[in-house]
Amino acid sequence: MNQQQYLCDHYRFNAEQRLKAFNFFVVLSMFADGGVFTAVEKGFHPLILILLGGFVVIVSAVFWVMDLRSRELLSLAVPGLRAIEQELPESARVFSRDLHTQHRFIRYTFAIRALILGQFMFGAAVVAFGAFSLF
Repeated sequence: MNQQQYLCDHYRFNAEQRLKAFNFFVVLSMFADGGVFTAVEKGFHPLILILLGGFVVIVSAVFWVMDLRSRELLSLAVPGLRAIEQELPESARVFSRDLHTQHRFIRYTFAIRALILGQFMFGAAVVAFGAFSLF
């Protein structure tokens, strides 16, 4: 295995893992949110809401950390891929061109973190709602 293949395989594997984790987070969040809405609709005890909201908060925090690690692993390969790209025509230098045209909000990272943060805030609001319903 040469350096180019090694870097491409590393980047591809970690990019796929990141998207798979995000997809799993979305599915898990849908079920957790459905549980919260069902508990509210059925008038379950507020402790159930606190537990469900706490679960959403914990899941969001765990996936935030997993996404941070995935980004770190992806970034390890980028300098090597940029160096390899220097042998290619300018129009084929994807990583180098992306470096100069990065948009802050038009990125997978922004979308993933926005959804995770939204879920975290939703979970925290459910915990607060359950806690205030106890009194």
